Amino acid sequence: MVKKIAAVAGGVFIGLVIAFARVGAFPFWGSDSNASKAPPAQQAQAAPAEPLPAPPVPGVHVAPPAQPAQPNTPEPNEKAGVITSFAPLVKRMIPAVVSVNVVQDVKISGMPFGISPGGPGDDNGGDNDNGGGGGGGGGGETAPGDPFDQLRRYFGQGGQREYKQHGLGSGVIVSADGYILTNNHVVGNAEEIHVTLEDKREFTAKVIGKDAKTDLGLIKIDTKDALPVATLGDSNSTDVGDWVIAIGNPFNVGMTVTAGIVSAKGRLLGGDYDDFIQTDASINPGNSGGPLINARGEVIGINTAIYSRTGASNGIGFAIPIDMARNVMDQLKAHGRVVRGWLGVEIQEVTADLAQSFGLPKPEGALVASADKDGPAGKAGIERGDIVLSFNGHPVNDEHELPTLVAQTPINQKVPVEVVRNGKHVNLEVTIGERKEPQVASAKSEEPGGNWGMQVGDITPELAQRFHLESTKGVVIQKVAPDSPSAEAGLQPGDVVMEVNHDKIAALADFVAKAKEAQSNKKPALLLVQRGGATLYTVIKPAGAAQG
Repeated sequence: MVKKIAAVAGGVFIGLVIAFARVGAFPFWGSDSNASKAPPAQQAQAAPAEPLPAPPVPGVHVAPPAQPAQPNTPEPNEKAGVITSFAPLVKRMIPAVVSVNVVQDVKISGMPFGISPGGPGDDNGGDNDNGGGGGGGGGGETAPGDPFDQLRRYFGQGGQREYKQHGLGSGVIVSADGYILTNNHVVGNAEEIHVTLEDKREFTAKVIGKDAKTDLGLIKIDTKDALPVATLGDSNSTDVGDWVIAIGNPFNVGMTVTAGIVSAKGRLLGGDYDDFIQTDASINPGNSGGPLINARGEVIGINTAIYSRTGASNGIGFAIPIDMARNVMDQLKAHGRVVRGWLGVEIQEVTADLAQSFGLPKPEGALVASADKDGPAGKAGIERGDIVLSFNGHPVNDEHELPTLVAQTPINQKVPVEVVRNGKHVNLEVTIGERKEPQVASAKSEEPGGNWGMQVGDITPELAQRFHLESTKGVVIQKVAPDSPSAEAGLQPGDVVMEVNHDKIAALADFVAKAKEAQSNKKPALLLVQRGGATLYTVIKPAGAAQG
């Protein structure tokens, strides 16, 4: 009986061992392949028989079969690599970055409690990094360290007072002989500019040129020694997600390095030629004018603004692309000013509804709302209702791209323009003209309280289109200050001043002379203005005069 039980138990044990071996629990039979571990039925389904390779043919090379691409495979020219430290890059670049300290004379009137004349982007050189584009009055960013500054502003003694305002910013050396690229709002109205190098040497700089539309300024220091120079890169080839570092002197604490990535490109802040690079590298007041540098040690942008409700960095900073900055810098260096191309059109966005109405498969291009018949576009045959799809070989993706392309085109150059008209593609050739920057003057005397509160300019083609003007004589009012004598007189932007005290006004120089004469008499002035198709008389009373 015992022998029978032992035999049965032994059979059961051997059966269990064989069963485990067949399902792969133990690597029996000298095979460790996955196919040998699977049951025969599964082997037949998982590993179908492959055809035998063809016999080799003498002299013929047979390439191996192509392997299917794996998901998330890097592109052939994709940037790759791991950055373990920015230290070597910083050591190479930081000698080419400078601190820019400015001084300007500021005249202010006594202000009531709680109202300060300074502030972001104002004409007194306030902090312009506080969210939105440069080009205010300049003067850098207010330096900390004067605890009585706000009290002096709040408790004025009445009348006008003068004091020295100090500002600070950064810059980057672009040539060994001392040219430095910075922001216009850093050096715009400065009487004195002092530059400090990384090795603590200090120099007095002079302004070579400045451009408020792009918020760029070019200054120069004189030294017998060759200076370290930053390498300018290619901002067009910069991609969202690229590593970048920002170098500058925030809050005057000393040269500082911050790192981040390119967060976006083509950002708009309300200017005519905006195309900002957005970054999360920390940028604060004092960084303005300093470089934004890629991982190869090339300058790809000039830091200029931040978006912030507090004045400190929130991780949204903006830099002027170096491709645009290089073009402006070269013109400032050669001419002291920027000459821009002019097409002579008013354009608007192509929305999805407009695209459908004009027969476009998707919203793209720039819709011509009006074309100056005497301008380059009008002479070339561009009409209202045309949609510009390409300019000089460059696609126009939206209405923001066309002004920049036109502005950077040399004067008198003939360029091809492709438009869509009535659903058909039309190719034209346009000879680019020069954009004339309108002269602007304020109706302001040198005496306190003698301000009419208006800003006027000559009637240029741009202003005529903007305000839909037919007249070419006189001056057009561009701005009217609230609660000013001009506002009290009912004047509006777009009004054309034709006469001052019965004297005809043909151009800006006439208006300035007559306005000064009228203001010096401190008497009401009679103005004849044209508004639309009508003319009317109005009286401007001196500031402070009794209003009947």
